[in-house]
This record gives sequence, structure tokens and C-alpha cells, in this order.
Amino acid sequence: MLKSFDMKSGVKISPVNMKERASLGLRSGDTVRVWQNIVELKSGKAANKKEVVTKNMRKQAFEGLILAVKHGTEAGAMFTVRKVSSGVGVEKIFPLYSPMIDSIEVLRRTRTRRAKLYFIRRKASSEVKRAMRRQQMVPKMVAAADEEVAPAEVEEIVIDSAPVDVAPEVANTELAGE
Repeated sequence: MLKSFDMKSGVKISPVNMKERASLGLRSGDTVRVWQNIVELKSGKAANKKEVVTKNMRKQAFEGLILAVKHGTEAGAMFTVRKVSSGVGVEKIFPLYSPMIDSIEVLRRTRTRRAKLYFIRRKASSEVKRAMRRQQMVPKMVAAADEEVAPAEVEEIVIDSAPVDVAPEVANTELAGE
């Protein structure tokens, strides 16, 4: 009484080479370039006046620093990549085994003492604030330099390789000042 069932296996095979992705050994502090497959949907009207949707596939690179790797190399592994684009910090969270990722290139490995580098967000923002403060200070200094200074206040320092004899009254005032 054996019955033959025409059932398909419940195991799904991934289009991603999982051994290759696991062997990358991504760690926080690595600089990587992630090539994504981007699907663009374009809708238009065909010759028969029907609505037609076309798919356009392209590859786009996202290059940056890995801030965190979560869940190691297991099935749900994720990694967070941060880059600064036009002065704005951009972070993306990628599943390690996503079929939308074409390839991952490790550009540089950095030894870090932390597993999660979230402090880099604050560090980057404080550096930007510091640079903005410097930019605000510069116009004030330039404005002071633009004002005309009396010629008596301007000292000119001339450095000459030949020794120069110093007048005795100048030498005495220099010694008195010490």
C-alpha cells in the first residue's frame, strides 16, 4: 500500500554562493565595496495603448566602513556599512546572503578593539562641528586684516644669511628687556 506523492522538497536552494560569502570573514573596521543589483521599474504606454512596466537591472557600488557585523555567518547574518556622501553620513544594513548583492570586495582591513563601531557616528559629527567653527572664525580674522593698519605698527622682519652689526643702543635695549 505504498502511495507515491508528487511533492517537491521543502528545501530552497539559494542563488548565492554561501561558502564564498562566509569565507570573506567580514569584521567591523573593514572597508568594503558592496555591489548591489538595483531593479528600476519603468512604466509607459506601448503601441497598443496598454500600460507596460519594464524592468531595468543595474549594478551600484556602496563603499564604506563596516560598523557592525551581527549574527556572524549564520543564515540571518547582517552587516552595517557607513559612508560619507556629500558631507552627509549614509548607513546601509545588508543581509550577508542577500541575492540582491552581486559581490562584496574587502578593500582594506583595519584592526579594531571594538566589535561595534557606533562611536564613529559621534566622532564624525564632532569633526564636522569643529570644521564649521573654524570656518566661522576665519571671516572675523579676514575682516580684521582688511582694515588699514598704521605704518608705524607694521614691523618687517628680514632674515639675512650674513651677520649684521647691531647698533649699541639697540643691543642695550634688547639686553634690558631680558
